[in-house]
Amino acid sequence: MSHDSLIEILVNRGNELLQRPYEPNVFTGNNEADALLNDISSHPHAFVLACVMDRQIKAERAWLIPYHIKSEIGGFEFEQLMTLSPSYLVSLFQKKSLHRFNETMALLFYDAIKLISNKYDGNASLIWADKPRSASIVRRFLEFKGIGVKIATMAANILSRDFKIPMQDRICIDISPDVQVKRVFIRLGFIHSQATNDQLIFAAREFHPEYPGIFDLSAWEIGRQWCRPTKPDCANCYLDGICPKCFTT
Repeated sequence: MSHDSLIEILVNRGNELLQRPYEPNVFTGNNEADALLNDISSHPHAFVLACVMDRQIKAERAWLIPYHIKSEIGGFEFEQLMTLSPSYLVSLFQKKSLHRFNETMALLFYDAIKLISNKYDGNASLIWADKPRSASIVRRFLEFKGIGVKIATMAANILSRDFKIPMQDRICIDISPDVQVKRVFIRLGFIHSQATNDQLIFAAREFHPEYPGIFDLSAWEIGRQWCRPTKPDCANCYLDGICPKCFTT
């Protein structure tokens, strides 16, 4: 099957995910933690702070951090977070072993609270209010210490695809250079096995310039569920029989 046909299948799957009605996102598998992260109307800072924490550990563990802090301090109102000192957060992160890099991430958590306070008057939803351009949202996430392009574009993609936040465009929502996504692109023959993250990003821009991130979740779910690093479960993947990898294994 040609690249164009495979791209069309992934784009169609991406559009299905984009157009489906809003449902609460399963970020962690913990109902209370996920309820906090999905409450972007009353606690938008929980989502933003979780994005800051999503670094060099499993995503589910990183996204549990706001819930663990809420449990420790008895709430997650922004006013409560503003009272937390850097030393207290470092102590809490270390005591609970919240992250692989507890001191560093505790200070990033503190810095993020300060940025939300100083730039957005304590209301993190202003990051995506009033139907901004996708570039504006990505740039605003990049202003948080510790957030790079991967997490900034992931955050914009979640806001658009899952939370249905209106934006003027999606042109600057890139595909995330996630290991699952990259593996799928390699096995589909879209990029070569030694391709850089930049090559992955520009391939997605080439294939679907109006919304490169359309591939993000469709490729990720294939990589997570079926296209595993070893012993891929090709028989149950919806690309079985048309993926080029099927004919070489």
